[in-house]
Amino acid sequence: MSGKTEIAIGELSRRTECKIETIRYYERIGLLPKARREKGGRFRRYEGADIARLRFIRRARQLGFTLDEVRALLRLAGGDGEDVRAEARSLAAAHVADIRARVADLQAMERVLTDAICECDAGQRPRCPLIQVLSDGNLPVISEQR
Repeated sequence: MSGKTEIAIGELSRRTECKIETIRYYERIGLLPKARREKGGRFRRYEGADIARLRFIRRARQLGFTLDEVRALLRLAGGDGEDVRAEARSLAAAHVADIRARVADLQAMERVLTDAICECDAGQRPRCPLIQVLSDGNLPVISEQR
């Protein structure tokens, strides 16, 4: 043993509020380094650096960053200086632009559905307004799911 405090995957899960299956997945795709194994390779062991890295990943995911963006942010987290700040800023700015586009799409969807509900409540159309809206194909431009 290296003298560092090591914990099992269950404890890592508890400390980071990240599911065990997700931790294993992050290891498989390389976001988390492969855990040290003991007792014939059955039990994973993690250190403080793994806790910090997993918390970083989890927070980035909560903010909506994709796995590729998280990978880029992790790469940047190991560096320092103006280049790192510029690249991190660029990633964040692109992410904010994507969020704004999704918000605009959601607002357009809300308007279409609210109008259909109001027309339904008015009861002046022989057909269901929502079914009519879906059948017409005259919806405002809404991006496909990203």
